[in-house]
Order: sequence, then C-alpha cells, then structure tokens
Amino acid sequence: MRPIQLPEPPSPTGRKGTPDIFESGVHTFIRRAVVIGNGSTASENQSIGLVRALGFSDNHILYRVTRPRGGINEWLQWLPVSLHIKIKYIVTMISGYSPLLLRSRQKKIMLLPSENGVSAGLSVVLEADVKQIVNLARETYEKEGPLLVVASGRDTISTASSIKRLASDNVFVVQILHPRLSLNRFDMVITPKHDYYPLTPQGQKQVPQFLRSWITPRDPPDSHVVLTMGALHQIDFTSIRSAAAMWHDEFANVPRPLLVVNIGGPTRNCQYGIDLAKQLAASLLNVLVSCGSVRISFSQKTPQKVSNIIVKELGNNPKVHIWDGQESNLHMGHLAWADAFVVTADSVSMISEACSTGKPVYVVGAECCRWKFTEFHQSLREQGVVRPFTGSEDISESWSYPPLNDTADAAKRVHEALAVRGWKVKN
Repeated sequence: MRPIQLPEPPSPTGRKGTPDIFESGVHTFIRRAVVIGNGSTASENQSIGLVRALGFSDNHILYRVTRPRGGINEWLQWLPVSLHIKIKYIVTMISGYSPLLLRSRQKKIMLLPSENGVSAGLSVVLEADVKQIVNLARETYEKEGPLLVVASGRDTISTASSIKRLASDNVFVVQILHPRLSLNRFDMVITPKHDYYPLTPQGQKQVPQFLRSWITPRDPPDSHVVLTMGALHQIDFTSIRSAAAMWHDEFANVPRPLLVVNIGGPTRNCQYGIDLAKQLAASLLNVLVSCGSVRISFSQKTPQKVSNIIVKELGNNPKVHIWDGQESNLHMGHLAWADAFVVTADSVSMISEACSTGKPVYVVGAECCRWKFTEFHQSLREQGVVRPFTGSEDISESWSYPPLNDTADAAKRVHEALAVRGWKVKN
C-alpha cells in the first residue's frame, strides 16, 4: 500500500474547515464504489444492497459482465465466462459467422431493472472492462482515493479477481457468493452459511468418497470470509419506513390482517410443480377465515401452470387480490404493510427480504428442496425465523423474532476490514 502523505495541520489563522484526513484520525477515504454484475437482477441486488448499507449514495456506475447467449453459446454456459468468450470467438472465426452463431450476438447493455419494485439507483450500465476499471483506480487514486469494487455471481469472479491482482494497492474487492476456489484472490468474500454445507457431516454423507475432492468449498472459512444467514438485499428500516409512507393510500384501509403471498418458481435444487400449487391453494383457502385480505404476487420464474392453478382457485375470492404484473409493483408496499408472509421455498432472496421485517414468515415447499438449501431452511426454522405453512395457521395470531440483518452486518465487517488498511468510507 502506498504511504499516506500527511498534510500540514491547519493553521488557526488559515482558512476554515478541516482537511478530510483529520476528520477522524488518519485515514485514506473511499468516496467511490463500483458494482460488477452478471445480468441477474437478484445477484446484482445483493451488491447494490451492500453498497447502500456502506453509506454510498445512489447513481453509481454498474459494470456488467455479459455472457454470450443463443445458438452454440447455450452449450457453453457452464464454462467460466472468460473461457466461454474465447471459445465463442474461435468458433466464430472458423465457422465464418454461420447463421447459428449470428443469432447469438450480444444484446445491447440496458439500464438495470428494479428488483421486486426496489429501485437499483444506478443510472449507467457499462460493459465490464478490467483494463478500464484498473486504470480508473490507478489514475484517480491520488485525487479520489481508493476504489471499492463489489461483485456478485459466478460470471464476475474472473473480472473482480483480475482487478484485485492488477490494482491491489488501489482497490478493495468484495466478492459476494462463494467463488469456490482461491478465496485469497479477494479482499473479502461474503457468502451464505449454507454454501459450506458440503463440509458438514450431512453434506459429506451425500457426496461419494471419490467425488469429495472435487466438491467445493474444500476448506472452512477464514477471517476474510463473512458468513450470512440468507441473501443480501436493499431492505432495511429506512426503506420500509419510506415504503410505508409511499404506499399509505393503497394499504391503509385494506382489511387486516393482511397476508402477502410471494410465489417464485422451481429451481434445480428446489423442484416442484402443480402438486405444490394445489397444496398452496388449499392451504390459503383454509386460512382465509383468519385473514382480512390476501395479496398474491408471482415472479418472472413462476410457471404458467402454477399461476393458473392459484388464479383458478383464489382469483374470484373477494378477500384475494392477485398482482397481474401490469400495475405498479407492490413489493415494497407489501413488505411495509403486511402482517404476515407466505413464501415459496425456492427463493433465498424473497425469504431473506421477508425475514428482515421481523414479521411472521411461513415457507411452503421446503420439503421439495435438497442439498445446501435444506440447510438454509433448517437453520431458519431452528432460529424461529420461519415456520412451515400448513394451512392450519391463525393469521391473526402474530409472532416475532429478531429480524435478519445480514446486509448491515456484512457492511460492518467491510468497514472493519477497511480500517485495518487505514481506509474509511467517506459518506
């Protein structure tokens, strides 16, 4: 790290004000943060949530790693993105731009969409370029101070680690979600506890002996790894209070208790279909008697066959309102005004956001999940944060727990790590 050049102390007769470096001890201030995303709204939402929790204002630049799509590229999605792009280039040169590959041209980078109605607060989205970001960090270091780099998702690992390697004296790199190998490539790794499920006795039993050396992570977390219960996000007391005021006219007169139902979609490790949809519909019908009103929302991943069953069984009930995706996204209003939540087990993000409110959260479909996601749901149940949704609940009976505060806790650890280097976030 470069030595800090201390300015002369301010003269009592000189200009008013105190130089930044004297405001609270000897620090080099971090005034800028960049987010490196992978195009996944849920993943980028974690990075933006952390940046905001650290105290940075909105309208930061997002650098996005874009993986080629379409045609032959669909067969290369499992490769690291840097290798994927190289192979795509070679195949393109050999094939002479065949029609198959022409269909895979990258889409223009668009503005970052909102996550469940939560504004990203980023006005510019640029293609991630390691050299550009490294030059930015180096050339502006003396005037602007170090650069905080926050990345999330598998496709950002190569870019973030390269920035750290090439500009280690000028950046602090945080990688969200476990990068699997060589964690020392980053200044900090923030990842859910259940990513270490392969090291537990239960996880080891599920992996054949000859495959264990290939399963990651292989080592317990060290001091620069921050473990969270769930996913990071942008929901905190301030955002909830703001949403309560913003959505007052919509929800103030809604009959209570208000039950909000968030339905996601099946994933590789949490598979379900119409059977779970029928179970959920029947359970909701059972608890309607104890509800004043029910608000149901589907995600972009919800299969049509699942939403069709919910709409058929509940759509005509006067207590039920189903968001059709056309009107304004009510997600923030739901978080602020709901008395209780029902969430499908597939989405760690949706569950984490609901659990940050301290209100009752019921999970449906946890029995459909496997591998590390069973550990996630079990941990939440053991801490009294969630309960399974059975249809026998009395929604008017409230219960509470200490809200999940993963994003703020992670931000605190980042502040502590920065202080060790003599750096501090300048708000």
